[in-house]
Amino acid sequence: MPISPTDLAQLPVRRLGPTDLLACADLSENRGWLREEHKWGLLLTAGTGYGIDDPDGDGLLACCVVTSYGPELAAIGMVLVAERYARKGVGRRLMRYILAEAGETPLTLYATANGQPLYEGLGFTEIGRAEMLKGRFSAAASAPRIPVRPATADDLQEILRLDQEIFGLDRTPLITRLPAFADHLRVAVEDGAITGFAAAWPNMDTHVVGPLIARDTATAQALVASLAAATDRPLRTDVDLRHTGLLTWLKENGLAPVITNAMMVRSAPDLPGDADRRFAPLTVAAG
Repeated sequence: MPISPTDLAQLPVRRLGPTDLLACADLSENRGWLREEHKWGLLLTAGTGYGIDDPDGDGLLACCVVTSYGPELAAIGMVLVAERYARKGVGRRLMRYILAEAGETPLTLYATANGQPLYEGLGFTEIGRAEMLKGRFSAAASAPRIPVRPATADDLQEILRLDQEIFGLDRTPLITRLPAFADHLRVAVEDGAITGFAAAWPNMDTHVVGPLIARDTATAQALVASLAAATDRPLRTDVDLRHTGLLTWLKENGLAPVITNAMMVRSAPDLPGDADRRFAPLTVAAG
């Protein structure tokens, strides 16, 4: 029997955990997304998942994940509603719950064209856009000769320091998971100092490049080239449209545009940190 809008509005929202990973992946697949179980594993341990159970007992009706960086910022991602409940106000109901939980904490998210009107109605504003690219890295356009090497355990404190300086907030719980989460973690080193770092992590048939933190475009290119040389999979990454030099170089090397998502914030004028050195996020979980 179909559920009335009134009944949908009364279904409880609960916290999700690692045991809900398969249900979240099922919901991704239901909406035509990749299952991305590896990414879900990270998000559900480094962040807080929220979900609404399907009253018919068929997994999750809706879900999302919130990754907190303290009182200054939290990121919302993977906002999904099962196809059979789409356009019935469920996404808005779940988001209103998240907003109430967040209180005065500024929020950020990446929005698809379909999701952006919902978020605008909830007080989010667009501050930029990011382009997803995917393809086999050809190395047709050369990378700058900047020293890049695999990261070691001794590099972690310097990586954390650099990340906090550029991201603008302490992401220790997330960044310290990178060595186990990623297949490859590289650092750029000049004059004995780490000037950038990047990871490539497995996602279905690709390696996703992110985070990509670098002193400048040349350093970002050197990091990507080093990661590409370490894998035989296609690469995927999401780059802020302001980084035109990196985007052009990636396209010259065989990566093609897939989609552009809006970067949005609520209760803040912009994201903290240095956007000029923040080339790609760890993951874009757009909704």
